[in-house]
Amino acid sequence: MLDHKAEGPPAFRAPPLSCDAHFHVFGDPARYPYASPEPLRYAPPVAPLPDYLDLAAHLGIERFVFVQPSAYGEDNACMLDAMRKVGIAHCRGIVDVHEDVPDAVLAEMDALGVRGVRINYSPVKPRIDGFSRQMLPRIRRLEARCREIGWHLDFLGPGWLTAELLPTLASLTVPFSLAHMGMFLAKDGPGQPGFQALIEVLKRDDVQGYAKFTGTYRMATPPGFVDAAPMARALVEAVPDRIIWGSDYPHLSFAHAVGSVQLFNLLGDWADEAARRKILVDNPARLFGF
Repeated sequence: MLDHKAEGPPAFRAPPLSCDAHFHVFGDPARYPYASPEPLRYAPPVAPLPDYLDLAAHLGIERFVFVQPSAYGEDNACMLDAMRKVGIAHCRGIVDVHEDVPDAVLAEMDALGVRGVRINYSPVKPRIDGFSRQMLPRIRRLEARCREIGWHLDFLGPGWLTAELLPTLASLTVPFSLAHMGMFLAKDGPGQPGFQALIEVLKRDDVQGYAKFTGTYRMATPPGFVDAAPMARALVEAVPDRIIWGSDYPHLSFAHAVGSVQLFNLLGDWADEAARRKILVDNPARLFGF
């Protein structure tokens, strides 16, 4: 993994109470065994909490949203233990749970700061037309559970699946977030129909949706990811109140090729100071209840 301190200081100063709304921690596999129901699509690193907090301090980040990695499946122990160490004043979490998980388990997680459930498919999943229909029973059941406890749904999937899901997302009665700008590929530009449809959904007053500026390397072209800028700027111009930012640390499958400071600096290129305050402070505070 590239050394963030060797990259130098960030290009802009994070405002007070800035939030990293999407990152992962990994512990010793002897203590936290992997529990993915599918073959792992990446080699899990050891990325313990102190390493992440060192990065956060370097970037000026003061609030943290842990996201359950797919490698652990529905075993959220590593993440929840890290949340206990940080404390609810400074962190929130997004878990992966079975849709029929007992109420008592959700209540325990809520007390630690969990505020969402992840619905996660590989961002390179091959297209299967109509696949979103197979997801509906789980989405609707989790929607009901989240509505009862005041949580939201967090989605990751390829752009074609995001596009298929947009009518369902627009109908949700709970907030939702979409990782990696919905995973619409930057090479296809901001005019691609799925991305424009996403913007229209996020504009709606009756929909509480958020796009995440995360994992730029997953949807844009290295080394500089310059093709992501038109898409990011289109979102900033259209829906600045519906964007949150996350480091996606430790950059699974890409850690050797990208720098955490480099990725943070992209936000300085995409948004002015007022918009960055919304993206880093105001919007995550609203969604996660800081």
